[in-house]
Amino acid sequence: MEIIKIKSVSEYSALRGAETLHPLINVLDYSDLKLLDPASYNFGFFSIFLKETKCGDLRYGKETYDYQEESLVFVAPGQILTIEKYSPKVKPKGKVLIFHPDFLKGTALTNILNDYSFFSYASNEALHLSKKEKEQILHVFATIEEELQQNIDKHSKTLVISNLFLLLNYSTRFYDRQFITREHVNKGILERFESIINNYFTSRKPAELGLPSVAWCAGELNLSPNYFGDLIKKETGSSAQEYIQTKVMDIAKERIFDMDKSISEIAYDLGFKYPQHFTRLFKQKTGITPNVYRNLN
Repeated sequence: MEIIKIKSVSEYSALRGAETLHPLINVLDYSDLKLLDPASYNFGFFSIFLKETKCGDLRYGKETYDYQEESLVFVAPGQILTIEKYSPKVKPKGKVLIFHPDFLKGTALTNILNDYSFFSYASNEALHLSKKEKEQILHVFATIEEELQQNIDKHSKTLVISNLFLLLNYSTRFYDRQFITREHVNKGILERFESIINNYFTSRKPAELGLPSVAWCAGELNLSPNYFGDLIKKETGSSAQEYIQTKVMDIAKERIFDMDKSISEIAYDLGFKYPQHFTRLFKQKTGITPNVYRNLN
């Protein structure tokens, strides 16, 4: 499928038949918009879609977004977003906020935007809103839109940026709530993750491919690395990398008692490129070296 590049806010607004309120940022209402043709799109700007009806399927990568009514979908510049065929029976309803990275230059958001990891979430990872949460998000959308409709003055950008901060911080709060309310789903993911790690280390993959990375584990679970990392952090209190390292050390503690193998051989079998890296991590996690651990036990 052809990938259509849309570089600017004004280009996207024109394509949807909407007025460009500002060349670098705009708020659009679905009820007034032309439908995009089913295709894959590469946006050159940030997009936040507030979906109030399930009117068609969005895909990022190979998976369909897990969105229902009243969901938020975040897309960062350069990501490929696929628009599937719309259902003719349902009229799209909702809002979309788009803003170019240039709009953030000279503001505090430039330096911390990467902290909002949900812009890199992928499949099955949309934010599902409660009625109250949707009202709060809609209020912020309306405030930004109202400010953009005013005559631009020296306060305009500051006020819009403040509301962008508010929108992103609300989204962080609501995602934290979603991680808790979808705990049964998350537990299932953790169980699958444990199984994937165990199967990995009973195969020849460690010696051939090395230690499993966060990105590899996320891919096996059909999750984005950021969503997987945030889920692990919320569920365990550890980063995904730390959690993987802990699992590796648990397996290492068992294999150390294979007296037919040296510590170096065990390190290579576990996927460490250099035995000294294994020794350093083992001591970091246990307080003693592998050799001392073997002798003590």
